[in-house]
Amino acid sequence: MSPGGAGRLKGMFKDTKAYSGFAVDDVAAAERFYGEVLGIETSVEHGMLTVGLDGGARPTLAYPKPGHVPAEYTILNFPTDDIEAAVDALVARGVEILRYDGLEQDERGIMRAGGPYIAWFADPAGNVLSVLQER
Repeated sequence: MSPGGAGRLKGMFKDTKAYSGFAVDDVAAAERFYGEVLGIETSVEHGMLTVGLDGGARPTLAYPKPGHVPAEYTILNFPTDDIEAAVDALVARGVEILRYDGLEQDERGIMRAGGPYIAWFADPAGNVLSVLQER
């Protein structure tokens, strides 16, 4: 690195429109799930799905990956003011709420211990998502 190189890098990405992404095994299934089940604006271009989070202000890329292995952690959290209503709406749309051994979850699958109230579910690729409500 040339002298002063580190100084030139400071703030290099400060104003960038960076976005995040995650892998799926089937873009069409992901488009149906995020668009129709969750009601998020989506678009497909060049074989990749863009999920318009935050009302479209935060595009997030879902890209196909051969041999996809689902994330073992929560990749997206959806805040809500009413977690019971959110869980009920998801279940009414055919979404299964995940239950984890060792975590105390109520009859709806909501964990209320510790931090925010939270319930987990998965997209068709098996990636873990959540709805959560701050206390």
